[in-house]
Amino acid sequence: MARRKKVYEGKAKILYEGPEPGTLVQYFKDDATAFNAQKKDVVDGKGVLNNRLSEFFMTGLNAIGVPTHFIRRLNMREQLIRQVEIIPLEVVVRNVAAGSLSTRLGIEEGTPLPRPIIEFCYKDDKLGDPLVSEEHILAFGWASQQDLDDIIALSLRVNDFLSGCMLAVGIKLVDFKIEVGRIWDNDYQRLILADEISPDSCRLWDIETGKKLDKDVFRRDLGSLADAYTEVARRLGVLPANSGPVTRPTLIN
Repeated sequence: MARRKKVYEGKAKILYEGPEPGTLVQYFKDDATAFNAQKKDVVDGKGVLNNRLSEFFMTGLNAIGVPTHFIRRLNMREQLIRQVEIIPLEVVVRNVAAGSLSTRLGIEEGTPLPRPIIEFCYKDDKLGDPLVSEEHILAFGWASQQDLDDIIALSLRVNDFLSGCMLAVGIKLVDFKIEVGRIWDNDYQRLILADEISPDSCRLWDIETGKKLDKDVFRRDLGSLADAYTEVARRLGVLPANSGPVTRPTLIN
């Protein structure tokens, strides 16, 4: 089999050239990182779980008319995606005060916010992905005003969908991060959801107990990250309902 050409490698995923022009293969690694990769580990099975969970969410979003880069899953760790031009922003949607928002503004973690708050961070690992304003984004040409309007509308639709999915299985969607990419149909530009949606990119709390089911388990040394992600997958039906903790999960096809 011909060796695939690596296009990009990040902290949690690798992108390879796809089988057709305009496509890429996205490979999910088992690496876990926090605090801008200052804390690192390898969590057996994490990439498999994130691949399947991201497939679950992207497929659901595509079905309700929210455009994403996801085409189909290829195997347990890889999915075929559309190649996009990533806008150099991380878009953070917050429903409940937690993490850096609580630290910056002195708001007690767990405080419900009056409405979803959208924040933007400039994608640059060397700078620590700093928080930026819409004025910065427009001044430096990272996105146009129309782009920002479309990104905000897209983000709120994703928030509605994810909140409903999680609420139905007893999980509170505290916040999440997405990335957005540009694609072109002839001369017409469209913005679509890219990257991934998984417990790596969301804060998820059990509604009854407040137990954390996301990467904060790793950040704060709260237990097994694989067990937390497995619990999310089990509740959503991505894993069989009677499944126990897994490191090399057997997932529903």
